[in-house]
Amino acid sequence: MNRFVPLLTFFLFSIAIICNVSAQSTSAAPVRVAVAGITHGHVPWILNRKGKKDVEMVGVYEPDSELAKRYAKKYGFSENIIYSDLGKMLDEVKPEAVVAFGSIYQHMQVVEACAPRGIHVMVEKPLAVSLQHALRMDSLARKYHIHLLTNFETSWYPTTVKAYQLANDSNYIGKIKKVVIHDGHQGPKEINVNKEFFDWLTDPVQNGGGALVDFGCYGANLMTYLMNGEQPVSVTAVTKQFKPDIYPKVEDEATIIVTYPKAQCIIQASWNWPFGRKDMEVYGETGYVITVNDTDMRLRAKNDETEHSRKVTEADVPVYKDPFAYLADVIRNKIQVPEYGVYSLKTNITVVRILDAAKESAKTGKTVWLNK
Repeated sequence: MNRFVPLLTFFLFSIAIICNVSAQSTSAAPVRVAVAGITHGHVPWILNRKGKKDVEMVGVYEPDSELAKRYAKKYGFSENIIYSDLGKMLDEVKPEAVVAFGSIYQHMQVVEACAPRGIHVMVEKPLAVSLQHALRMDSLARKYHIHLLTNFETSWYPTTVKAYQLANDSNYIGKIKKVVIHDGHQGPKEINVNKEFFDWLTDPVQNGGGALVDFGCYGANLMTYLMNGEQPVSVTAVTKQFKPDIYPKVEDEATIIVTYPKAQCIIQASWNWPFGRKDMEVYGETGYVITVNDTDMRLRAKNDETEHSRKVTEADVPVYKDPFAYLADVIRNKIQVPEYGVYSLKTNITVVRILDAAKESAKTGKTVWLNK
């Protein structure tokens, strides 16, 4: 029997090498990604993403065939990968992940189709139109062990990460006491979003609301991130409809006050700003940091004689400027999603909980207590 030992050893060693090479090859292969819906105004981010080898777009689901063909011509992808049936696309192209660029209401339908097939999902902000939808999606993601991420533009901002570091990883500003977050623009019509996007963005069912949802979700996401997942005590909101002739079904202005045991957040979401803006003010016990945009910030601490400016880039902090690169690295196990990171499921369920409470508060004129 001893004469077979060297042969057996060689055989097992060869199998190990083949498996290792195969694993490395799979890890290095582009992540097969399909797109579910293309009516969202942000869909060019994926349709026009060329020259990168981490992600391969293998399918596009869109019931509007005219829109799908128009985009295929515009962005240079083959009409052969267009499907009008989501399940058929998933079964035929077998993607590893799906990115959802339809209405927010459709997010749950995408997860219901993908989760049982073991397909990871990334949706555009916010996670869902309601807490009921969000909890259903969470249940499916956990049952079938898929990643379910939510993409926000502010997640790509180096200043977002730096503000977190100054508030949590150092003693620069001390414990957070108040955060004021501004997000919005002149309005969907005013900035000329396309018709397909406008139709559902201004629909209370398909979007879940107007400016409160569209831009209030940014503040809820950032505050949950800054507070490391701490749950708020109450939510109070006031909404206005300054342009009923343009937005007859939804609010175009919202102010949301989110209260914590030892902190407060004021979220200002608007389709009425004179210019587009995404910035926040984080005040601690001993200092503050103001993010002016994605790379510029102003800050002052207790020992600073005056406020000073600082520029932060992706070279300074660990941030992904490309959400699809982030998705690919999560799927390939190169990185782990922090429990209360900006993309995480737990964070974004809290976001929807805050938005639901804000809608109820605005409707009833009363503060909504979340611990009851």
